[in-house]
Amino acid sequence: MLQPPPPPEQIWFERYQPVRRQAEVAFWVFVLVLQAVANTVVVSLDLARVGRPLPWWQPALWEVSSNLAIGLLLPAVVAFERRHPLRWGTLRSALPRHFAASVMFCAFHVLLMFGMRQAAYALVGETYILGAMPQVLFYEYLKDVRTYVLILAALVSYRLVMLRLQGEARVLDAAPEPAGEAPAGIPSPTAGPAEPARPERFLVRQLRKEFLIAAADIEWLQAQGNYVALNVNGHVYLLRSTLADFMEKLDPAKFARIHRSHAVHLDRVAEIEPLEGGDARIRMKSGALVPCSRRYRGALDPSAPPRNVQPAPSDSR
Repeated sequence: MLQPPPPPEQIWFERYQPVRRQAEVAFWVFVLVLQAVANTVVVSLDLARVGRPLPWWQPALWEVSSNLAIGLLLPAVVAFERRHPLRWGTLRSALPRHFAASVMFCAFHVLLMFGMRQAAYALVGETYILGAMPQVLFYEYLKDVRTYVLILAALVSYRLVMLRLQGEARVLDAAPEPAGEAPAGIPSPTAGPAEPARPERFLVRQLRKEFLIAAADIEWLQAQGNYVALNVNGHVYLLRSTLADFMEKLDPAKFARIHRSHAVHLDRVAEIEPLEGGDARIRMKSGALVPCSRRYRGALDPSAPPRNVQPAPSDSR
């Protein structure tokens, strides 16, 4: 039976993935350059209208230095938003953090752009005058807080679009309880430590479809902020969890953490390429390359003791 062709959005997304990072950088460069040019024209026209025309290079320097400083601060804002994402469930704790971050954003923005302006004015033998610092900071913060909010809005909107195209996974079911287990709330005198529930399947929502993927089909995993990227048959789906928490739910005989932010399905490993310093590069059977740090090399040693198992106490007699 013929499979229906994928929707155009999915085709576009798969083509976009290899150039995603370059496209993201190009987007912000385009926005900042466009804003610098537009603001330069507006400031020049406003100064001419009130009878205070200035050489063209001065308004251009003001706007270029401001937008260049914003561009230098963008990676920090992206990293902070990824660490403290704005979601309904975490909004109460995230908002105060972002308010404090907006103040820091303004402080560094002012420091960077005024430093660039003073250096440029000194090159042409002139002096850049800041004015009264309290008024300057208050004025700049009123502008910078709007810039910070717009950056957050762009990041959140972009993430929602990518999640819709990429697909977001959630645990569908857990392993059944062992037979003969004591009722909930009543500890069994002979029972050992409870084994973590291990999901067998995941429900993925992508565009207008929902489908299932099996845990056994996961080839490798990568931590991405508050998500874990599940690499399954050439596709990537995001699960809202940390890598450490999610690894506790997977079978330790099949999945191993090999890096601070990566884990692999051991049956899908094709070869291990040692690198200098004790690190390694893992080639999966699909051809994907996954980094392995020296700290986690023991997870790939078949002679190593099982993970998460305490060694038996030695006989003291």
